[in-house]
Amino acid sequence: MKRAAILAALLCVGAAPAPAPLRAPLRVVSINPCADSVLMRVADRGQIAAISHYSHDPEASSIPVTIARHFKATSGTAEEVVALAPDVVLSGQHVAPSTILALRRMGVRLVQLPVPTTIAESVAQVRLIADTVGRPERGAVLAGAIERAVRAAEPADDRAIPALIWQGGGLVPGTDTLSSDMLRAGGFRNLSADYGLKNWDVLPLERLVAKPPRVLLTVGKGEGTGDRRLSHPVLRPLARHMVRAAWPERLMHCGGPTIVDAMTRLRAIRSRLPAA
Repeated sequence: MKRAAILAALLCVGAAPAPAPLRAPLRVVSINPCADSVLMRVADRGQIAAISHYSHDPEASSIPVTIARHFKATSGTAEEVVALAPDVVLSGQHVAPSTILALRRMGVRLVQLPVPTTIAESVAQVRLIADTVGRPERGAVLAGAIERAVRAAEPADDRAIPALIWQGGGLVPGTDTLSSDMLRAGGFRNLSADYGLKNWDVLPLERLVAKPPRVLLTVGKGEGTGDRRLSHPVLRPLARHMVRAAWPERLMHCGGPTIVDAMTRLRAIRSRLPAA
């Protein structure tokens, strides 16, 4: 009887079903350039079926183009995306209805990411993207790097230095923007509201000269190139009481890992300001 029981037990073990095979990693297509920059840091390379065509453009990419060009890019049309047979598509808020309909018919999950207006919202998106591709631990690492960069840029005093980000054509990010929240975190005060500007609005050169900020962050390729307003003679006398500093255009495009570079830049600019 004892032998029979042992034999029966062995037969049961031998008949146990084999473990289920591991599921293949999710195939991800991003049609959002800001999602691209996060994917590069949280997804396995083999998971990324395609990225946005903007990331192949040196003037628009938030990641090194030499890295971006290792990945296929699409313009986000339904035909291109569906042909790649992704498991999930990352996009912004505005997606062509035809693309949404095609993805629904194919049973492809669509994750739409709104434009973050705060650092906290951007960090939450980093974690969401990492969770979506099944790599939450990498999302936690990137979120931690962003949060450390923000803490490192916190000023030692309570001064909120009046500042303005001024880009081509005089376009200025307003107070309800990620750029403004980064200024705040770095110890600056976005002056856009003082001029009565909306979230994204144009500030004429005349008004800037009449009421200059303490720090003017100019978006462009430097004096003599890009927006001619940056080299206008009327700005020269302001140098006595207004500090001008370059603000790379790529820091305007996205949050996520870009916040690390932006906060490092703000910290460096503030450290060079003369004491009040």
